[in-house]
Amino acid sequence: MKRSVETSQTSGLPPAGGPPSLAMDAEEFRRLAHRAVDLVAAYLAGLSQRAVFRPMTIEQRRGLLEQPLPEHGLAPDAALRRFEQTVLPHPMGNGHPRFFGWVNAPPAPIGVVAELLAAAMNPSCAGGDHAAIYLERCAVRWLAELLRYPLDGGMGLLVSGGSIASLTCLAAARHRAVAALGGDVRAAGVPEGARLMLYMSEEGHNCLRKSAELLGLGANAIRTIPVDGAWRLDVAALLAAIAEDRAAGRKPFCVCASAGTVNTGAIDPLDAVADVCAEEDLWFHVDGAYGAPGVLDPAVADLYAGMARADSLAVDPHKWLSVPVECGCAFVRDGRLLRDTFSLVPPYLQTEEGKGFGGLPWYSEYGFQQTRGFRALKLWMTLQHLGRRGLAAHVARHNALARRLAALVDESSDLERMAPVTLSTVCFRYMPAGWSRDDPRLDTLNTAIMQQVQAGGEAFLTNAVLGGRQALRACILHYATTDSSLTALLDVVRGTGKRLAAEASPSAPA
Repeated sequence: MKRSVETSQTSGLPPAGGPPSLAMDAEEFRRLAHRAVDLVAAYLAGLSQRAVFRPMTIEQRRGLLEQPLPEHGLAPDAALRRFEQTVLPHPMGNGHPRFFGWVNAPPAPIGVVAELLAAAMNPSCAGGDHAAIYLERCAVRWLAELLRYPLDGGMGLLVSGGSIASLTCLAAARHRAVAALGGDVRAAGVPEGARLMLYMSEEGHNCLRKSAELLGLGANAIRTIPVDGAWRLDVAALLAAIAEDRAAGRKPFCVCASAGTVNTGAIDPLDAVADVCAEEDLWFHVDGAYGAPGVLDPAVADLYAGMARADSLAVDPHKWLSVPVECGCAFVRDGRLLRDTFSLVPPYLQTEEGKGFGGLPWYSEYGFQQTRGFRALKLWMTLQHLGRRGLAAHVARHNALARRLAALVDESSDLERMAPVTLSTVCFRYMPAGWSRDDPRLDTLNTAIMQQVQAGGEAFLTNAVLGGRQALRACILHYATTDSSLTALLDVVRGTGKRLAAEASPSAPA
């Protein structure tokens, strides 16, 4: 009897008369993992033949939401079957070559493999003398080199994504700003009446606003700067806002610029903003979560002049570089300042370098997280899989596809481009024949086109609001997207738009 209990425990099945065990022998794990790999391989291979996205039925949603926790446990094979039947058939859609929504890339297959390997090791990457820590230093250095961001004396650490990367960077900016006022933000918070001011363009990401709120600065500390005709931060307006705030007794401390906005892919005039920050003694933060890797494309690399001058930079390898989520990175030029901002080492974690578990200074001293996952492995494997030239070709190809899509839009009498195309994002709208550019129905029409295209499953795109007008927005990030993917997208937009326009105005040509 004892032998049968041990066998059932190592196989992962509930033992007779006892609770199930997490233990699993090597052969059983190999069998289960092979089955999972076959399932994933078939799923990835068949993506282009299936719908990009399908809304779930009420029954399917309830099946996931209301499933009961098993009382006695479930055999691993049965759990895998449940995944195959109830989860895998309903993806977000970003693995498909005709998914053009938001800034959500497909996972690089080598990164998928890395996730398994990282989970098997399962280290806590707070710090210490083990391989994951040194690998993260290496992968972050590689990323900095690719982005041409200097790390001598600086620090970079992996985080969940661009939002936390920007929050981490702006925490350091706040620390420096309060110290310059003679205060200690860690001991006493932001001094009452400090009136610190942060500047961002109206196209800046909302994570910057959230960061200001979480850091105790408040929404009133944010000055929103208008953009020019290319949707880039207006430097003259920035200078005017800084002067106005100084005259009113407020304390400008930080400017946030974008290296590729979410809406249009616009790159702010980074060099000019860097000049302003240098002259005004302001922290210069660059949000490059989506667009920073664009510096690898020679066709647009000149637009990134000034990014290397930033005091901090946020980037998401899980966006344009297709590293599986989550994988963001925060770079801060002054590593000591970042450590001063976050370091708080309890006695049980104090180590000496080169002794026991002591290694390099711990990552937990440079950010908020104590327990940190092994994100570095998937980044390291993806970067070395493509190499510098492969990564540059990957980015340049997407930009070229975006220019091709823009040309198709410009050649069409029933489509109108809504913004310049700088990176891999194209904003446009459907314009039925006979409708005026100022027709208020166009916003409603294009919103409905987006919704119906998404639900239809042939392609997927999202929207952007530009100058108060609704635009269709296509972001190209998939390594398997081709010219035929672009024509398929426009075909479904046109077909949907023509039908909806006829319904909106049956007597008008569509």
